[in-house]
Amino acid sequence: MHQRNAPAGADAVLAMMSEAYVAVTLDGRIVEWNRAAEATFGWSRQQAYGQDIAQLIAPPRHRAIYHAGLLRLADGDPGRLLERRLQLTATHRDGHELPVETVLTITDQVVHALAHDVSAALRGARFTMIEAAVSRGLAEAPTSSNAAARVVEALGVRMGWPVSELWLIDEDRQVLTCTARHNRAGRDLAHFAIGELQPGTGLPGTVYQDGRVRWVPDLGADTTSPRYRAAARIGLRVAVGVPIRTGSRVLGALCVYGDRAEEPDELLIGLLCGLAAHVGQYLERRRAEELAIDLARTKDEFLALVTHELRNPLAIILGTVALFEEEADPEEQAQNLRTIGNCAERLSVMADDLLELARLESGSLTIEMAPLDLADLLIESIATTKFAADAKDLTVRAELPPRLPVCGDPDRLRQVADNMLSNAMKYTPKGGTVTVRAGLDPAAPGWVTWTVADNGIGIPVDERPRLFRRFYRASTALEARIPGTGLGLVITRTILERHHGTIAVADTTGPGATFVIRLPQEPLARSR
Repeated sequence: MHQRNAPAGADAVLAMMSEAYVAVTLDGRIVEWNRAAEATFGWSRQQAYGQDIAQLIAPPRHRAIYHAGLLRLADGDPGRLLERRLQLTATHRDGHELPVETVLTITDQVVHALAHDVSAALRGARFTMIEAAVSRGLAEAPTSSNAAARVVEALGVRMGWPVSELWLIDEDRQVLTCTARHNRAGRDLAHFAIGELQPGTGLPGTVYQDGRVRWVPDLGADTTSPRYRAAARIGLRVAVGVPIRTGSRVLGALCVYGDRAEEPDELLIGLLCGLAAHVGQYLERRRAEELAIDLARTKDEFLALVTHELRNPLAIILGTVALFEEEADPEEQAQNLRTIGNCAERLSVMADDLLELARLESGSLTIEMAPLDLADLLIESIATTKFAADAKDLTVRAELPPRLPVCGDPDRLRQVADNMLSNAMKYTPKGGTVTVRAGLDPAAPGWVTWTVADNGIGIPVDERPRLFRRFYRASTALEARIPGTGLGLVITRTILERHHGTIAVADTTGPGATFVIRLPQEPLARSR
């Protein structure tokens, strides 16, 4: 077959057309193919010329339909095919399918088609329906986890993304957790589907930390992602992440993953940002509801604290004063004075904790950052516990490097060290062991990990998420009748947050508890 030679003027017109122009003979052979067709379908004019149109651009399941339509035209039966807008499904050279809208005409036994890709228009219309469905789903969702599942399912089922994820920051541990994931294509996500990421790590962590949209055209080539190999193995290529925020505060990231590499699509980014905004508004509403519930719970816990931790020492003081007035024996009077002093000290500690927390949370207490040796600070803190440890026959072990430089407030970090050691010793029975470890974090350059572990009464697993709440005390501590205010860990976490650090309870089994502290060696500037 010889290539049809169009007049020079016609060639110029075809080259300038924004719509794809394709001309085929009635037996389906391509005889014309302009630049817009090259851009739409991915094949050059030279590659397309002479090829069977159905074999080149029709999905296998639709090829018979293409051929049947040409046969009808060849038989002189145009039916509803000519000069009408037809919706067809075509295939790009890279294998992805695209919806096209085309108009057919026929002259001199040649079928002329003007076509354009309507993916964006259909995607926009589909997103409008998705947005309405997601808004309705968020309003009706009984829980936050159910709401997250509805969002990622909508992205997977209705928009066709093979994998979609919703990540939220865990404020207590300062790590991102995958709240919901949808696997539309049934891929094996064993190595891809991790549950946690540090801020700044991978697509979700980077989007969260920077608070900006990120488009990865080819995820398999992005070696900065910890999942790039796993993504390549299961055929995931493009990745898009948008921040979930409320006002200026970033809450997490909404991420989708596709199976073909492509360049940024501003319309899609806008659609995903709109959906993320819905999620942010929903989470803010839920947070307000949870804060109201938490406030009521804190009020109840504060009343319990006042009833138990204030009234009991006061009752002891008043009763001891009465005995003091009746008792003439000097030794008994001295013992009564010690009892009064102990109870007064207990009340003083509670008042100090309340004032300290108020100053820290209001920001009125300045944190003076300076270079220091954390290993030396911990050794000094451990040395001051010798008398208390000997009194309970406790073993306090230290596993520390010779030096561990960080930048922080030495007084405040010493307060954290003393508080963590005091807690561990208080909740460890006689003869127990407390272990303090610290060192550079091999998984996060520039960070220090510091742990305090004991083999004491432990903390029930279901109570650990509430441990850093004001006035909260674990049931094991209450059952053992160990006094406390439920403020020490709150103060500790606040100090560490002012250092851009974190504290969490490790997911350990068996007796005792392990607290994990992470600190940056250098101060971090946070915009959120």
